[in-house]
Amino acid sequence: MTEQAPGRAAIDPRDRLIFALDVPDLEQAQALVRTLGDSVQFYKLGLEFFLSGHYFELLHELKGEGKKIFADLKLFDIPATVAAAVRQLAGHGVDFCTVHGNDRMLAAAVEAGGDQLGVLAVTALTSLDQGDLDDLGFACDAEALVLSRARRALELGCAGVVSSGLEVPRLRAEIDPALITVPPGIRPIFNDRQSELGDQQRVLTPGRAIANGADYLVVGRPIKSAENPAAAAEAIQREIAAALDG
Repeated sequence: MTEQAPGRAAIDPRDRLIFALDVPDLEQAQALVRTLGDSVQFYKLGLEFFLSGHYFELLHELKGEGKKIFADLKLFDIPATVAAAVRQLAGHGVDFCTVHGNDRMLAAAVEAGGDQLGVLAVTALTSLDQGDLDDLGFACDAEALVLSRARRALELGCAGVVSSGLEVPRLRAEIDPALITVPPGIRPIFNDRQSELGDQQRVLTPGRAIANGADYLVVGRPIKSAENPAAAAEAIQREIAAALDG
């Protein structure tokens, strides 16, 4: 079995799958939630649904059903504004939120979240490849950038980081194992065929990501576009369970 730090080992295996509920309106979101039922316990609510105008309405519905919420809004503003936003999210019962900023922003977010909300620092978006990083002026490869940002996030008190599953082995080897890792861009293999990559560049299958030491996996399109979304989610749940027992 994959070695776990005490806090990480306490994660319910079925909470490890986070479904990215990236849809434009409440009706589609509620229909997907009904379809998925017990196959998903943790939902990511991002920018697309935030702009629907029904973000907190759905959030409260999901919390009322015992679900967990990852508010993936990638907060980036002056520290005081980031802190105020995190306090608002904490007041709504959000479990995780993302901050995509510098040390002062992260520190302000951590203080505002307190024990109620876990702050996840965004390291390098999984839609970026090395050419993109070069264009942005980063004088290092993606893995070095992720490790640097993860170290700072841990020092500042963040609960964890969002990074590609490809970087997780070095995060586990070189950073405190208590740091939570949340890879997006997870692409399962259904019917012996790898699903479309979409706009993601640095991706892994669910089993490999968990075997690498990932704590939570963010999966959206492969479940949403499946003929039977609940069956697709359950297949990923089984793959996670097998990787944890492997």
